[in-house]
Amino acid sequence: MNEGLNPKDFGISIEEIQKQINILGKNTEDGRKPEQYSKDTLDEYQNFAKEHLGFEFNDVSLFITALTHRSYVNEHRNTHIEHNERLEFLGDAILELVTSDFLYRNFDEPEGIMTAWRSALVRTESICEASEEIGYVHLIRLSKGEKKGNTSRSHLSIVADCFEAVTGAIYMDQGYEAAKKHIYKYILSKMLRMVENEDWRDPKSYLQELTQKAENVIPTYRTVKEEGPDHDRTFEIVVQVGNTVRGRGSGHSKQEAQAEAAKEAIKFYKKQVKDTGKLSPNSL
Repeated sequence: MNEGLNPKDFGISIEEIQKQINILGKNTEDGRKPEQYSKDTLDEYQNFAKEHLGFEFNDVSLFITALTHRSYVNEHRNTHIEHNERLEFLGDAILELVTSDFLYRNFDEPEGIMTAWRSALVRTESICEASEEIGYVHLIRLSKGEKKGNTSRSHLSIVADCFEAVTGAIYMDQGYEAAKKHIYKYILSKMLRMVENEDWRDPKSYLQELTQKAENVIPTYRTVKEEGPDHDRTFEIVVQVGNTVRGRGSGHSKQEAQAEAAKEAIKFYKKQVKDTGKLSPNSL
């Protein structure tokens, strides 16, 4: 999409840059035939966009590409198929820009807090949730092997990447304002919940603040279980305050499991405040 600026007006020659890329051998000819979409495929994606995104794509192939994982391309090597990583690159930048602009214009918090807010709003879990909410997960094109062996961790990443790629596709096809509206609807609308739940805080640091205030004790973490193959290992960890277990969590890394355990413990301390009006130690 042309945003109205001509690179030549600024002394930027796309042709010369492309020539240098070719000289450096970064761009090779692809003799494969480009992918041809059936009418049924085009209709399926276009109808979904119309019903769930609220508009029709001028070029629906952008939407199909946004939902095409690299593994699908690798499984169809005889045809030139574009995967979604370029659109993901674009959408990631737009997502960060729109979110940063929204926070800057509407809140007077210091840079550190706004950075934490932005990170919480656009983290993998948040944008994966947005993809699930829109409902296009079943349209993501994956290899048979990826579908069969897809772990919860890789599924989360793939679906989150698709949200960024779809944002990029919307920007290219419908323009900046449409992409901005998309982000407001599915990401920024969740900010109140994020602030209320204090999801923007680092859970381990926040828990330490709470335990020191309530019990003058620093929490400790202990691994109670490890299972699964090396490429998909799961850890279960408990967090103790003194001799009492305050939370339990699991994850595909010790850091992830510790964070989940800390979140559970934080709920315990916050419930105390809700029930008693003050933060004080109590047994689970």
